[in-house]
Amino acid sequence: MAKIPDDLTDEQVVLLADIASTGISAAESGKVKLGDTVAVFAQGPIGLCATAGAKLRGAGFIIAVESDPVRAAMATRMGGDIVVNHTQTDAVEEIRRLTGGKGVDVAIEALGTQATFESALRALRAGGTLSSLGVYSGKLSVPLEPFAAGLGDHKIVTTLCPGGKERMRRLMELVRHGRLDLKPLLTHTFSLDRITEAYELFGARKEGVIKVAVRP
Repeated sequence: MAKIPDDLTDEQVVLLADIASTGISAAESGKVKLGDTVAVFAQGPIGLCATAGAKLRGAGFIIAVESDPVRAAMATRMGGDIVVNHTQTDAVEEIRRLTGGKGVDVAIEALGTQATFESALRALRAGGTLSSLGVYSGKLSVPLEPFAAGLGDHKIVTTLCPGGKERMRRLMELVRHGRLDLKPLLTHTFSLDRITEAYELFGARKEGVIKVAVRP
């Protein structure tokens, strides 16, 4: 258990233990360095935190891949420099165009589908790293062509929500000193007796919902 400092509100820290810790860990596990170019595939709550994490690690250029206009706008708010709509253009081709044909240093996969996983691989430069956060419900394979038949010197890493008292203390320090603001992700608030309604709203992605806060 980690004590919340008196000068931080519930809204400021409620996402740290799960969504934010997971998303930010993608940049940590992918070893994003100062000046790196990073692509974050999918800007759901975890992907948005991955975008914030890439910015915190000092990425020089962050490309967010997202088609939902609400989440695309939030991606720029969380640190994305440009948003690529994968329903309107070939995301991999556009990422390569934006990087002068080289590809990105780190690609973060935050959706959990075979197609997105392959796109993240294709977007990598030689020697790049794919940092995967997606939870894959079906069989996941590493296709030879996107993986450059093993000759691209690519690395694939996965991460599962780092936790613990010290982890929370560090994340709360980011919030306390204005380095990380997650309150914009809490787009709706419900009382506990309306939790079913809250889940229905979130599940259907209505009214521009990103995350829902439930209060007793």
